[in-house]
Amino acid sequence: MSRVCQLTGKRANNAMAVSHAHNRNKKLQQVNLLWKRVWWEEGNRFVRLKISTKAIKTIQLKGLVAMAKSAGVNLNKC
Repeated sequence: MSRVCQLTGKRANNAMAVSHAHNRNKKLQQVNLLWKRVWWEEGNRFVRLKISTKAIKTIQLKGLVAMAKSAGVNLNKC
């Protein structure tokens, strides 16, 4: 599975590493992803998702069902 958040769609960002002498090298800024078990009340079970830490905070505000609906994720298959 690729390094993409299942709910927000966040992925790696292309950036430059700049040294003190201003030498620039290309680098990838990876997303902070975690495998997380989230309780799904409608299904009455845990759902295992690969999500970013930003998505974890948003789930606490909006709820899992609202986030999954906006992302188009089917929680029955997770």
